[in-house]
Amino acid sequence: MIPSRTVAVVDADGIGAHLPGALARQGLGSVVVRSDTPDGVFSDGAGGGGADLVHTGDVTATAEALREHGVDFVVAGTESGVLLADALSAALGTPGNGMARPAARRDKYAMAQAVAAAGLATAASLVTGSLPELRDWVHGRGEWPVVLKPRASAGTDQVHFCHSAEQLDAAFAGISAATDRYGGRNTTVLAQQYLRGEEYFVNTVSRGGAHHVVEVWRYHKSLIAGTVPMYDYEEPVPPGAPGVQQVTEYALAVLDALEIHNGAAHTEVMLTAGGPVLVECAARPGGAHAPEVVSRCLGTNQIDLLAQVIARPGDLTDGTLPRYRIDRPLRYVSLISEVEGVIPDAGRLAPVRALPSFTELVLAAPEGAAVHPTVDLGSSPGYVYLSAPDAGQVEADYRRLRELERAGLYEAPVPTAADAR
Repeated sequence: MIPSRTVAVVDADGIGAHLPGALARQGLGSVVVRSDTPDGVFSDGAGGGGADLVHTGDVTATAEALREHGVDFVVAGTESGVLLADALSAALGTPGNGMARPAARRDKYAMAQAVAAAGLATAASLVTGSLPELRDWVHGRGEWPVVLKPRASAGTDQVHFCHSAEQLDAAFAGISAATDRYGGRNTTVLAQQYLRGEEYFVNTVSRGGAHHVVEVWRYHKSLIAGTVPMYDYEEPVPPGAPGVQQVTEYALAVLDALEIHNGAAHTEVMLTAGGPVLVECAARPGGAHAPEVVSRCLGTNQIDLLAQVIARPGDLTDGTLPRYRIDRPLRYVSLISEVEGVIPDAGRLAPVRALPSFTELVLAAPEGAAVHPTVDLGSSPGYVYLSAPDAGQVEADYRRLRELERAGLYEAPVPTAADAR
């Protein structure tokens, strides 16, 4: 079948790498565009590997090239493609997101301001490049811990939970001295109120301003080095579970506040004692999930539904898109290394694959590649899916997986005499 329509996917990395295939299954062609600010975590980085077009900064020129390819829809594959996808949609006149304040879909401070302006609850926030100003703000609030993060990064990159003035100063210095995942210098730091409650994410697809909830998951995080939050594991939450309706209604209102009208979104929400509060929202597909695994357990996935609503918008508005259900317990576990080491070989991974609930393993780099102590998602060695009819088996296997990590899963092999020859 010859595709009659063509979709541009900006930075088809991570979960976005599955999008061209999903579009093809809907009878759509695709053109992969490499932005000029790609995510440094992905191996092809700024090299443009696998891209049909490389954007060099001229939106008009890139839009014209896409017009020659017959592109009639532009979508971000991952976070680094969000702003460029919006700009290209506007230049082409194709269905896209509102452009009143597009920066609010990447800049976390502008995001909070836009959501607050819509009358929705947000965390108290400050943006500053001044440590004295930061100290004064924290002192005036009189609340610990305080969250510090870059304004426009992702994946817990340089996110700190500060419990003292000393930790605050150290986090400010660390963020200010670093670049974000997209090569931008952190000239300012975002400080936010620490939110207490249960954290969820809501993955959605939208078309023409109408929204569909694909799935709702609950995060479980742990602290690394006392101040850095790291994704530990996450699990889908049944649609009828307490709090889910409250969280999803809030998340859909956030989409409207941020003018997310077309495409995918990944919205993180803290359900506090006072109600839902935004953590952050991303105008692209959510995370590093393996779509085929999610579909086996939930009956649907965000990538396939995104392709479907691009191809057939009416499927969203007439309510025929599938609703998720939890057919069997599922847990997505982020791998965490506490040591300098290497990506394990098949032999060392055998006990992981032998776990009764083992479903899928995705490694962040090839066997033997260097592993550094995990400080964020970008430095995680990969992830494992665990699924079984019995939730107790999933929990037991999760604990066993963590034991295997602590027992030397990532240790570099000791050289032998044969290796030296």
